[in-house]
Amino acid sequence: MDQTWEELTIDAAGLRLAARATGPVDGPPLLCLHGWLDNAASFEPLGLLIPGFRVVALDLPGHGRSAHREASNTYAFIDAVAAVAAARDALGWERCVLLGHSLGAAIAACLAGAQPSRVAALVLIDGMGPLAEPPQLAAQRLGRALDEQREKLGRRAPVYSSAEFVAARLASSVSRISIESARILCSRGLVEVEGGVTWRSDPQVRWQSRVRLVEEQVLAFLRAITCPTLFVRAEQSVFVDGPVLDQRIAAIAELQVARLPGGHHVHLEDPRAVAQVVVAFLAALQQPS
Repeated sequence: MDQTWEELTIDAAGLRLAARATGPVDGPPLLCLHGWLDNAASFEPLGLLIPGFRVVALDLPGHGRSAHREASNTYAFIDAVAAVAAARDALGWERCVLLGHSLGAAIAACLAGAQPSRVAALVLIDGMGPLAEPPQLAAQRLGRALDEQREKLGRRAPVYSSAEFVAARLASSVSRISIESARILCSRGLVEVEGGVTWRSDPQVRWQSRVRLVEEQVLAFLRAITCPTLFVRAEQSVFVDGPVLDQRIAAIAELQVARLPGGHHVHLEDPRAVAQVVVAFLAALQQPS
């Protein structure tokens, strides 16, 4: 019988999160975390190519089919880390592999640094820690965020004519993904409304962060990671190479880097190539020393 996905609902410390699961229920646990404005379908092809593991792909708060936060709350990065930790606990997993893409990779890295004994291995797909900002920009950032909140609070999400229109628009955006990949994300990310379709995600997910970590804090999280880590680096990444990335790579003690052809969504565009390096990485960890 072909392996398929099943739907899950998780109570993450009072916040309802949606997820998809595949693989044997008694297999080693692997939690997948998607990128900003994506959803659990981001791992639809890749998750089926990691045999033997119990793979759970989470919809992050405010994304996909997960609940939205109350209007008085925001989607602060650190709160996303806490929500993922709560979801892992609700699944009954004391220890698991974390696999994240972009924003999901940043969340996974910080959680691995904060609770190193509870992460068996870490896979970071085209992401190496959260966005950081110099401390002298903190006041400006908060000011812009408060102005945006006043301007946009209560505004309705736009309605589009069809899912195919949204998929074509997404494929031609900065994400630079194929129409097939865009359709996968739209299949979970859109909902029918009067007049067409709209994104399920909370519009507030798009709002500016009120505060960002500084680079020294990011490096502290990365230095605290003790598990074996694989960094899958897309050669046509939207993130540029440079001294900041080099510093972050050097901060993780036990790190392997795999460079693969493709863009930022390489796991969705070329899942077999990504699966090959991920499966080999995980298999090596299971070999007796």
